[in-house]
Amino acid sequence: KKITEIIKTSTALFVFLSIIAAPEFATGKTYVYKYEAFVMGGLPEDGLARAGVKVISKVLISAAAADTFVLKLVDPEIFEYSGIWPKDAFIPATNLTSALAAQLSTPIKFEYANGVVGKVFAPAGVSETVLNVCRGILNMFQLNIKKTQNVYELQELGVQGVCKTHYIISEDAKADRILLTKTKDLNHCQERIIKDIGLAYTERCAECEAGGKTLNGADAFSYIMKPAATGALILEATATELIQFSPFNIMNGAAQMEAKQILTFIEIVTAAVGHIRADVPYVPRGSLQYEFDSELLQTPIQLLRITNAEAQIVEILNHLVTFNVAMVHEDAPLKFIELIQLLRVARFESIEALWTRFKAKADYRHWILNAVPAIGTHAALTFFKEKFLAGEVTIAEAAQALLASVHMVTADLEVIKDLAMNPKIQENPVLREIVMLGYGTLVAKYCAENPTCPAELVRPIHELAIQAVARGEIEEVIVTLKVLGNAGHPASLKPIMKLLPGFGSAAAGLPHRVHIDAVLALRNIAKKEPKMNDTLKTCFIYNIHLYQAANGSSGYSRQCPLERKNLQVASFVYSYMKAMTKNTAPDFASVAAACNVAVKILSPKFDRMSYRFSRAFYLDTYHNPWMMGAAASAFYVNDAATVFPRAIVAKARTYFAGAYADVLELGVRTEGMQEALLKIQKSPENVDRMTKIKQVIKALSEWRAHPSSQPLASVYVKFFGQEIAFANIDKAIIDQIIELATGPAIQSYGRNALNAVMSGFAFHLTKPMLVAEVRRIFPTTVGLPMELSFYTAAVAAASVELQATVTPPLPENFNAAQLLKSDINIRAAITPSVSMHTYAVMGVNTAFVQAALMSRARVHTIVPAKMEARIDMIKGNFKLQLLPVQGIDKIATVFVDTFAVARNVEDLAAAKITPVVPEEFTAQTSRETFSSKISSFASSLAGDMSVSSEILPVDLPSRIVRKAFEKKMCAVIETFGIKACTEIESRNAAFIKNCPFYTIIGKHAVIVEVAPAAGPVVEKIEIEVQVGDRAAEKILKVINLSEEEEILEDKNVLMKLKKILVPGLKNSTAVSSSSSSSRSISSRSISSCSSSSCSSSSSSQQLYEMKFIKNHIHQHGFSTGRANNKSSAYSFEAIYNKAKYLSNAVAPVVTILIRAVRADHKVQGYQIAAYFDRATARLQVIIANLAENDQWRICADGVMLSYHKLMAKIAWGIECKQYQTEITAETGLVGKDPAVSVKVAWDKLPKSMMCYATRLSQYISRVAKEYGVSLAKAKNVRNQIRLSVAAASETSLNVVLKTPKRTLYIFGVHFPIALPIGHTAAELESYQSNWADKLSYMLTKAHAAECSMVKDTVVTFNNRKYKNEMPHSCSQVLAQDCTPELKFIVLLKRDQTEEQNQINVKIGNIDVDLHPKGSVIIVKVNGVEIPISNLPYQHPTGKIQIIQRGEGIALHAPSHGLQEVYLDLNELKVKVVDWMRGQTCGLCGKADGEIRQEYRTPNERLTKNAVSYAHSWVLSGKSCRDASECYMKLESVKLEKQVVLHGQESKCYSVEPVLRCLAGCMPVRTTTATVGYHCLPADSNLNVSEGLSSIYEKSTDLIETAEAHLACRCAAQCA
Repeated sequence: KKITEIIKTSTALFVFLSIIAAPEFATGKTYVYKYEAFVMGGLPEDGLARAGVKVISKVLISAAAADTFVLKLVDPEIFEYSGIWPKDAFIPATNLTSALAAQLSTPIKFEYANGVVGKVFAPAGVSETVLNVCRGILNMFQLNIKKTQNVYELQELGVQGVCKTHYIISEDAKADRILLTKTKDLNHCQERIIKDIGLAYTERCAECEAGGKTLNGADAFSYIMKPAATGALILEATATELIQFSPFNIMNGAAQMEAKQILTFIEIVTAAVGHIRADVPYVPRGSLQYEFDSELLQTPIQLLRITNAEAQIVEILNHLVTFNVAMVHEDAPLKFIELIQLLRVARFESIEALWTRFKAKADYRHWILNAVPAIGTHAALTFFKEKFLAGEVTIAEAAQALLASVHMVTADLEVIKDLAMNPKIQENPVLREIVMLGYGTLVAKYCAENPTCPAELVRPIHELAIQAVARGEIEEVIVTLKVLGNAGHPASLKPIMKLLPGFGSAAAGLPHRVHIDAVLALRNIAKKEPKMNDTLKTCFIYNIHLYQAANGSSGYSRQCPLERKNLQVASFVYSYMKAMTKNTAPDFASVAAACNVAVKILSPKFDRMSYRFSRAFYLDTYHNPWMMGAAASAFYVNDAATVFPRAIVAKARTYFAGAYADVLELGVRTEGMQEALLKIQKSPENVDRMTKIKQVIKALSEWRAHPSSQPLASVYVKFFGQEIAFANIDKAIIDQIIELATGPAIQSYGRNALNAVMSGFAFHLTKPMLVAEVRRIFPTTVGLPMELSFYTAAVAAASVELQATVTPPLPENFNAAQLLKSDINIRAAITPSVSMHTYAVMGVNTAFVQAALMSRARVHTIVPAKMEARIDMIKGNFKLQLLPVQGIDKIATVFVDTFAVARNVEDLAAAKITPVVPEEFTAQTSRETFSSKISSFASSLAGDMSVSSEILPVDLPSRIVRKAFEKKMCAVIETFGIKACTEIESRNAAFIKNCPFYTIIGKHAVIVEVAPAAGPVVEKIEIEVQVGDRAAEKILKVINLSEEEEILEDKNVLMKLKKILVPGLKNSTAVSSSSSSSRSISSRSISSCSSSSCSSSSSSQQLYEMKFIKNHIHQHGFSTGRANNKSSAYSFEAIYNKAKYLSNAVAPVVTILIRAVRADHKVQGYQIAAYFDRATARLQVIIANLAENDQWRICADGVMLSYHKLMAKIAWGIECKQYQTEITAETGLVGKDPAVSVKVAWDKLPKSMMCYATRLSQYISRVAKEYGVSLAKAKNVRNQIRLSVAAASETSLNVVLKTPKRTLYIFGVHFPIALPIGHTAAELESYQSNWADKLSYMLTKAHAAECSMVKDTVVTFNNRKYKNEMPHSCSQVLAQDCTPELKFIVLLKRDQTEEQNQINVKIGNIDVDLHPKGSVIIVKVNGVEIPISNLPYQHPTGKIQIIQRGEGIALHAPSHGLQEVYLDLNELKVKVVDWMRGQTCGLCGKADGEIRQEYRTPNERLTKNAVSYAHSWVLSGKSCRDASECYMKLESVKLEKQVVLHGQESKCYSVEPVLRCLAGCMPVRTTTATVGYHCLPADSNLNVSEGLSSIYEKSTDLIETAEAHLACRCAAQCA
């Protein structure tokens, strides 16, 4: 039975499929259909506003030839919709229908066979928009029917492109009908018809879209067909399309666009379709796919009827110039967008005619120059190029316009060719830079839209780079690299890599900065070509020290720090990985996971590297439900562990709507700048000095100079991944700036500027800008285009009027110093204003009709200011008057509204705008009222669509309560008569769904007003400062003691005297807070505890307790008799109580009045008076309200009790009695270390202040451990904070902070400058009062690298320790400047008889010898001994000094790079300044922080053996009869034993020099050195003179020991 049923079913299915046929139209018949289609956009809920377009017509189809048919629309009608859905009805667009009737009624032809639409033909007079509507109708007939399957999928051609389509075919046997359903997933299209504008700089973030989408769409088609003999007849067809969009995430609410088509069969007539004229040719117009028309030129913000573009442009220009003079008009941004739209439509000749007409009118010229770049076609670049070549625009105008044009134009081959190198443009370096970088940007934009991007576009730049390298033009090489970096074309990979070390021979001769720019140029290539990542990784491994690989590989990063010897790279990579562990952005989630694992492995080794090493910082935030986020990264790049970094790079990235963009990148390089600032500006020109040092260096084996660091600062700026500007500042440019600033020209400019101000001038500046234009246009199934767009335009303006007068009048050739003896009056009026409009649009946008949902934000600000200032330098008076500005109250307004708009070009006056959320919306509505079209549509598609094309239903609340927010907040500053109010109003759709998108939808307003307060009129606000003897004349309110206070003060003095005379008397009398505050505070500082508790906590307290010994000795005369037993607090109190207010005793030194000048002449404002009493070294500042009955004031008192102690009291409140605090700062000792202690104590503080202090304390406690600060809970003195800082050394501090409940401490904090204590204080004495030199010395000393040697043990600059087995009587290079400048060299020699070290320093034009003699150190300068009694020695020309320090002698020459050379009987030290790090060599190393690469020989070979390393820096002797008595030389030695290498007997020679006795001498003392050997076949001939000279360049085949000689004895007859 089952078999029988299967056979029956199969037979039925076969019969059913056999009768299925594609729709066909019989010859000689006309098929008549009724067609209705609409496109509607808005929120999915009913009761809200929507906008749409509807088309109704009869459709006639008949055969014209074999497989060719004619389609004609009969009685077409167009309707518009902007209203509340579904309450309001469509409105006929009668005028538009009439205007398009001829086109709509014109028949079109199309090919049709087996249900597939082919080519489309139409007269040229039919616009593309009308033809697209016909394509939408033909799309209903596109059916790919398979006769072998009833359920299948395929990629089907349609109006929207080639998209994934799912077919289901069934049969209604009773009704004799075939039912067909097909669905299209618009998210999975093989070829989607779509046009993006303004998105060239964004990158799609696939990981961001994994959790949600911002755009989703699907189509569903339903057919009822009747089988016929020749083919199926479509009786009814329905198509529904739904597109959802939200800038955040459609999961959290979205707007929707619904398109629907209904095609109903009416009848078949025999009459053919008429009105096909034989004289009108039908031309091919493409296929069924949508064709873009003028919608690219039509902005969706407004619909313009353009009849005469040139006349309309003139009208707009007149409006912009007329209404944007004093301030920006509110509608200026919209008018500016309208001007841009008209310019896009206008012909190039019309634009030139406009320019010719208005170029002489500055205001019109300015608007044209700012609008033309936004045209966005090659016409903009052509226009500016022609005008610049003709001399009609200035260089500044051309630079601004070209920069804007390059980033706004749509890139095509014609545009790129327009940027060909014009000689006149190449002459100007600024324009050339813009054009060259712009060329790369245009190539990148073109390649983004055209995957088959030809390599010919970048070939001219490749040729320029090759020529620049051949000519040695480094700046030109850098420019070409930046251009290639902007272009990011894969064809540039090899030309760029040839400029990198290890990939090309030319790279060796190029500076380091070229290598850096080459690596940076590879980043955009890596983004576009993931397949090339392996090649790029190889490149970055070779050049990792140039930082930041383009496509981070966590696997490589995880291994790199352990494998590489360069600690700078290790620190950079490790810190980058550590920062990435906190990453939240989806596109780096896998990297963050890998970095977490890597950091756990590497943290023990790299977590505590100092700040001198390169670092990477990364911070981001990403909110997944909103699909929004931001990230920032910064790279601190160093290469020799100096204080100043070699480079700093900062980058910002934003995530939005499933894409990301690198918005801004800023890079600064400072190679050589630190050295240029601190070293001696010009080395002494002394040929003998250079000759001597070079002769010394010749004795070194294969010595190579380090590349000199050219003083250079470079800056580059990138926007959206494209470099838009860069600048290199070298020494020549700095010299030019200094010359200009100090020359006569600057004085002339200043004189002319002052004359202009005195003559009075006014100017108006306006800057319009199209900030953003982002558009995505794609067709709907109806054939009308849907657009998602975002526009922002802004206009900023400023009007300035300035007038100055000088009394007495200045002579014609006045000097700037004469202004100091003049009375200067300045009047100024400034009116800055900004207007900005932002539009977000979703809907239909064509040249004929627009129907869209639009959100509009308008911001308008104006902050006028009017002021007068007077400066009288002779009288010491400064007065500033702020005058009221009439007629402007609203200083800032923000309006945001969302509405549905429908309009057509034939009846613009009838445009209808409906708010999306209507005012009369019902407060409470049931869930059913808001039944969504999307819900019914989704249910109708259930089971028909693939899972990937789901449309999200809207989840509505059961009860909906509308929420509106209105609030007005005002603040009144009565003192100055100002009232400021902020009014906020918001009515949105959040009551439907509480999500960001629905919150934006609605109406919002923020208004900020500033107006005069109620009460007497304030004429002006006056700020006056008076210094000197006249300050007392400006006092308006005198602060004196009242009689009650005087009596109270007398009582307090008596009580204190009684306590002193009767020590045992207990005081139980209450005293005023003003007199006892200090005593009460000090009494609380005595804390008591039981012996057990004290002993238990003593061990922990010993870690941070500082025993502070005060330096202060009481010195005030009135209490001298009891100075030893009087506390300093009592001394301060006595001074304070003697005269509470100094106004009774001394005149003020400064008076500041801030007051409002009222019409009734009542005094109102504030007074600040400062008094200074020299007798008691007391400073008092009193801030008081000028109001007659207002006693609130602030009193600040400070007294210098001695040079070691300062005390201050700050009190405030009514008569300064409500709150007070005392501050004590004093110097002293902690042990033997200098220290400073600061104590803050208080009685009572405001609650708000205590609250903030508590929060600050809690925050400090949380972050303390992250910064290495230790924290301990403790019961310290109540209401007191004490900070103690002790100098642990000249460059480090111990810090302890005690609060009432906690103690924080950290020891060994590095200080950026050397403190003027100890040896530093003595060394600074030679600089006398030159504070600049003192500060420079303290700075260089703090960061100097130190190398020391005690006996035979050397500790290098990098703190690596090794034993130096010194050869007798031979000099070794202890430290030297290894750059070609050879600023200094320090030689070390061991005296053979006395076994003591001798030092020779060649620096400047002198030779300094230091050596022990008995118990003293002898100093010789140029062979002449300097007696110890004549020290310190100061070099007459250079900044070199020699001083005695302790039992030794120290030489200092920081401006020459040598901070210190010190020698005593026990040790020697060499210190080099910070900017010499990485540029030294010798036994002390390079001072670059790279301890793993310490042992570098003179020829830069890295050896692992200390003996071989130390011997490589020996200055070889030339002859055994040499006066230096050095009888040794460095040479390559042959390995004595036989070696079989790779199965072959070999002879081996050392690739590292070994110390051996000269010919005729024999070793007396030897040692063993481990060296590398290079081996040759035993039978090979080695030319000793040639072979051994190049042996040091050979590779190492094996490592063996060799005998090195340390002392030699020579025969009397030696050669």
